[in-house]
Amino acid sequence: MLFQQCLFEFLGTMILVLMGDGVCAACTLNKSKAQGAGWVVITLAWGFAVMCGVLVAGPVSGAHLNPAVTFGLALAGLFPWCSVVPYIIAQMIGGFVGAVLVYAFYVDHFAATSDNPDGMLGCFCTMPAIDHKTVNFFSEFLATFVLVFLILAIGSKGNTPMAGDVPIGLGAVGAFPVTAVIMSLGMSLGATTGYAMNPARDTSPRLAHMVLPIRGKRDSGWSYGWIPAIAPLVGGAFAAAIFLLAF
Repeated sequence: MLFQQCLFEFLGTMILVLMGDGVCAACTLNKSKAQGAGWVVITLAWGFAVMCGVLVAGPVSGAHLNPAVTFGLALAGLFPWCSVVPYIIAQMIGGFVGAVLVYAFYVDHFAATSDNPDGMLGCFCTMPAIDHKTVNFFSEFLATFVLVFLILAIGSKGNTPMAGDVPIGLGAVGAFPVTAVIMSLGMSLGATTGYAMNPARDTSPRLAHMVLPIRGKRDSGWSYGWIPAIAPLVGGAFAAAIFLLAF
C-alpha cells in the first residue's frame, strides 16, 4: 500500500514539474512559439499543472506532491509519520525526473538560448527578483504558510464535499480549489521569489539543472537554493500549528 502511494506521489509530482517547468520553458526559451507570453500565463499554467498532478495522485496517495504539505499534514495529525520520509523521497525523485523530461522536450530550444543562462535556470527553479535573503526567506515562508493552511482548511469538515456520509477527496472536485489557490498565490505572492513553496518543485529541478549537459548554462544558484528548500518546510509547520489552534 505504501509503495503504491509513493509511486503515485512520484507520478503526480513528475507531472506537476513537467507541466509547470514546461510553461516556464515555453515562455522563456528562444524560438518557442510561446516566448514572452508572460506572468499571467505562467501562473495560470502552474495552477493547472498542480491540478493535473492532483488528479493523477489524489485517489491513491492524497496528492501531497510537496514535502512541505506532507510535513504540515503530519504535524497536524492528519498523516502518519512513518510515511513522511518515503513520500518525500518519492516527491523529490518525481521533481527531478519531471525537470529532466522538460529538458528533453525543449532540448533544441535550450541550445538556442545559450545567450540567456539566467533564463535557462529559471526554467528549472526559482531565483529572487531582488537578492535580499531575509525577505526572500519570509516570502517563501509566508506563501507556503498560506498554501498549506488553505489545503488544511479545504479538507476541514465544513469545506469537504460529501456524497452521503463519504467525503469526496482531492482527486475529485477538491482539485479545483487547490488549483485556484496556486493561481492566486502566484499572482499575489509570487513575484518576489517565483513562489517555489515546494522543495520537490525547486531543489530537485535545480539538481537536474546542475547535472544536465546544458550548453551555456550558469551555476545552479545554490547560494540561494537553500531558501526554497527550507522556508517551505517552516511555513508548512507554522500552518499546521495555526490550523490545530483554529480548528
